[in-house]
Amino acid sequence: MASATSAASSLSLLPSSRRHASSSPRLPLSLRLPRTHLVQSLSLHVAAGAARIVSGRAQRSSLRVVAMAKKSVSDLTSADLEGKRVFVRADLNVPLDENQNITDDTRIRAAVPTIKYLISNGAKVILSSHLGRPKGVTPKFSLSPLVPRLSELLGIKVEKADDCVGPEVEKLVSALPNGSVLLLENVRFYKEEEKNEPEFAKKLASLADLYVNDAFGTAHRAHASTEGVTKFLKPSVAGFLLQKELDYLVGAVSSPKRPFAAIVGGSKVSSKIGVIESLLEKCDILLLGGGMIFTFYKAQGLSVGSSLVEEDKLDLATSLMAKAKEKGVSLLLPTDVVVADKFAADAESKIVPASVIPDGWMGLDIGPDSIKTFNEALETTQTVIWNGPMGVFEFDKFATGTEAVAKKLAELSGKGVTTIIGGGDSVAAVEKVGVANVMSHISTGGGASLELLEGKELPGVTALDEASVSVTLARIVILVCVPLFTRRKNI
Repeated sequence: MASATSAASSLSLLPSSRRHASSSPRLPLSLRLPRTHLVQSLSLHVAAGAARIVSGRAQRSSLRVVAMAKKSVSDLTSADLEGKRVFVRADLNVPLDENQNITDDTRIRAAVPTIKYLISNGAKVILSSHLGRPKGVTPKFSLSPLVPRLSELLGIKVEKADDCVGPEVEKLVSALPNGSVLLLENVRFYKEEEKNEPEFAKKLASLADLYVNDAFGTAHRAHASTEGVTKFLKPSVAGFLLQKELDYLVGAVSSPKRPFAAIVGGSKVSSKIGVIESLLEKCDILLLGGGMIFTFYKAQGLSVGSSLVEEDKLDLATSLMAKAKEKGVSLLLPTDVVVADKFAADAESKIVPASVIPDGWMGLDIGPDSIKTFNEALETTQTVIWNGPMGVFEFDKFATGTEAVAKKLAELSGKGVTTIIGGGDSVAAVEKVGVANVMSHISTGGGASLELLEGKELPGVTALDEASVSVTLARIVILVCVPLFTRRKNI
């Protein structure tokens, strides 16, 4: 068996060379200009081809920034909105307890800015969402419990329909005054929603004059209320939340301030293959944690005890490590782990080098030396994205690594580093530690965040209207050029 010392060296794949001399990608001479010339210069560059906006890896990424530019609700004025019926698809899929009380209103609060903007400009908002995975009409999945909290946050009385289509809903819509909100019943009470049946989408669309999608969490699904309705409603635009998600998960990640680090955790390599492969094309440092690390260990010939291993992914792990070396990415695996004698909160535990995990023991968290190494690796970064826990953080005994990452990112955020929490369990971790409010951006999407990070197109986004050239240019200025003038990216 390899020694702890040799394991430490084998578990850190260091780059041969990187472009860390500057915290931002080097731009062509024509873009290293005073502010007053930037828009003119950008116009010339976009007209000639967006590939010349920036150089190297960021050059390729800039094409994606342009491609993802969608028309936003902020592009709509009072003249566009006053008296208009606006179908807003939000993600109000909040957790409820056994008494139908909301236990976490994060998603409701995230939808408020878009709704407030619309009603303040005289629009009539027809608000749609799903809740849970109902099989037909299921009372426990009704959106009725959300009405009091929505009304409180919006400062107006929100009306509630007992259905999402049909004559009764049409009557309620026709009676809406300007600046009001009608919440439709759970759109997934109809099987036609998830099947994206055109006739159902047409019925939903008939309630409104235009469409706003602010449901990033379902943007990776081609459902009737997220994709189908756009065929019948124009304009179809992004809400503030959806636009912010695109700005960070596409813009800030594709054209980051450097050094750019990615932290990826979770139990299985198979669930994060696309994310890791995509990030290897963009990042300078890749830190891996969670259950997936044991597949990487075994691929290097190390003993992993009873730890979770995907035997059919050993070759993949080897190829990902080789790709990191080829791309000059510093890939760091934990050098010590917290192991347990069983998968339980009260399990006996101890810290061991990653190279000597004993038989009958399983790794459930990263160790203190690894936390120190990870913190040191993150110290000089300017952009960090995190997706996935470092261990089984649901058990307090094995939450130390995950909580340490959350605290480090909070510290970095306070120093002006762009910190992006890429959805899922990472969000729960920063909320548990109490540092969610200091992060640059916390994604509201789980699967949608992963697919966007993988470089996949999201049907709910693709279906929206393209932004005008002038809007696209303005977003390029924000997403690509802001690092020239400031350390902190406040977008």
